[in-house]
Amino acid sequence: MEPAISLYSLLIQEFIDKETIQKNRAGTILFNERDPVEYVYILLSGSIALGRVHMKGKEFILKILSGEDLVIEYQLFKQQPRYHFYAKAFTDCELIMIKREAFEQFIQENPLAINALSSYLSTRYLKAQMKCQDLMMNGKKGGLYSIIIRLCNSYGVMTDEGILIDLPLTHQELANFTYGTREVVQRMLKELREKDVITYNQQRLVVKNIHYLKENVDCQNCPFEICGIN
Repeated sequence: MEPAISLYSLLIQEFIDKETIQKNRAGTILFNERDPVEYVYILLSGSIALGRVHMKGKEFILKILSGEDLVIEYQLFKQQPRYHFYAKAFTDCELIMIKREAFEQFIQENPLAINALSSYLSTRYLKAQMKCQDLMMNGKKGGLYSIIIRLCNSYGVMTDEGILIDLPLTHQELANFTYGTREVVQRMLKELREKDVITYNQQRLVVKNIHYLKENVDCQNCPFEICGIN
């Protein structure tokens, strides 16, 4: 059986010569919660954060997408849909913006794209379910451990010291992944440093003992396409 073609590859083939590549600086807002849906985004390089801001101003980062990935964050084929999350450039990034109507028409007219979309959405669904499980079953500490494991899977680079998470992250950004506070995350990271599980310097995490984290969250060793931060 021939390997399935990814939705990302199909969209690149269809739109790379039709749309201009956009360059966005870190911090650029692509869209906010409740904005009308205008575009689907093909991420070529860099990272984009998606999340929500509570009415009291507290931020929750739902996920971070990295090139090569897609930003499809709305109810497909719905009349006048709106975004449920914000999206902003987490780092400098390059992307292609596709009009929502053009994207949906392409999906409807292309059987390969329909199959690829189904595969894409089913994987996203499983990722979301696993994240909910981790946060609900393991509390704030287990939630942080789970996030660090996912960051290793998505951004990990093997070094002599351990797994370098090749993405700068502040204490506040780590807290936003678990809807916790910066002070609580600082204490938990200090505990992990004292146990020689991690090092944390200049916003860079190195995981020296990932097995310790996995044992504390009853890790099921899911494949990387399920256990990622995206």
